[in-house]
Amino acid sequence: MEALKEIANIAGKSGLYRIMKPSRTGVIVESLDEKKEKTMIGPTARVSVLKDISIYTDDEEQSKPLADVFLAIYEKYEDSLPITPKSASNAELAEFIGEVVPEYDRDRVHMSDVKKMIGWYTILRKNLPEVFEKKAEETTDVEATAEATPGEMPSATAETEEQKA
Repeated sequence: MEALKEIANIAGKSGLYRIMKPSRTGVIVESLDEKKEKTMIGPTARVSVLKDISIYTDDEEQSKPLADVFLAIYEKYEDSLPITPKSASNAELAEFIGEVVPEYDRDRVHMSDVKKMIGWYTILRKNLPEVFEKKAEETTDVEATAEATPGEMPSATAETEEQKA
């Protein structure tokens, strides 16, 4: 999910934004909604790039990147999430995140953060579905490569070589 390095959350603003380009006085962002509204964000704004966000876990790594959490949600639910962030109780949110990331740290992960994460997932699925499809294709290519016997070229690579010729 390399695309998450250009997607950001801006403190005090709802939704997600695509980082367009930096300028002398801040950064230009475009909203990830139907409006595609471009805005200049000043240097004092707190901008959090999704690629840099992770969730606390109880395992030896102590955190899991948000991209991995999104992929786990996608693999389990795709577009049919069992809860909505606004109407879900804290118990429902805890059960949801426990199903997706069983090793999440129950003391340090706040349910308000889980609500944000579900909202962000919904925005990404609606406005940037290709983020999830690209990763699914990469996984399939990696599996095909792993299944190939030594000296045998996987079919995906063979097609690429034929196209080059």
